[in-house]
Amino acid sequence: MLLLTFEGIDGSGKSTQARLLDKYLRENGHETLLVREPGGTELSERIRSILLEPDVNVRPMAELLLFSAARTQLVAERVRPALDDGKIVICDRFYDSTTAYQGAGRGVSQQLSGEWLQSFHRRVTDGLVPDCTYLVELAPDTARVRRDEDEADGDRMEAEDQDFYHRVAAAYDALADEHSDRIQRLDGHRSIEALHATIRADVEALLGEDSGTAHARTGSSDP
Repeated sequence: MLLLTFEGIDGSGKSTQARLLDKYLRENGHETLLVREPGGTELSERIRSILLEPDVNVRPMAELLLFSAARTQLVAERVRPALDDGKIVICDRFYDSTTAYQGAGRGVSQQLSGEWLQSFHRRVTDGLVPDCTYLVELAPDTARVRRDEDEADGDRMEAEDQDFYHRVAAAYDALADEHSDRIQRLDGHRSIEALHATIRADVEALLGEDSGTAHARTGSSDP
């Protein structure tokens, strides 16, 4: 049916919006699948525990490959089957996160061409492209305050310095410009309720377009 992804830096509120959308759709009679990255399958969750462990030293390229391995498993085991069953799939992060975090944040894109990374993403997802990506944009300094206010212990990614997050935010900005037909920018400084209302209205419009034939794109030039 539809593949909807949520992106943004840690602390942006994207996960909250993904959960709210899933709840709204289910309450209105839609079959959904809500998954997170990395995670969603037994293998992917094991990879997640390695990637987010604060005391584990993971090299940038190894990090990119591990995130991508978890994504491959998730798409094959859960996302593709759910889409084939006519469900709306909501994914908390997808390959745009790899471009922003590992590509720009870790500097892997300096070693690889953008074309190589895009081609790699297509192979990892077997050509699957989201129908719409909701990018919750928030100033890195504001996101840091939010993360610091969270009582939960931070993971390895959240412990990165502000220079890292500024690079990630800049990469997301560039992605939104490059893929403006797919990526919808949302102001993360707005209230949770206001953001949810905007997303809800947009998804309802997507469901109204070509009702019954909407599906995640395959073979697109995106990513």
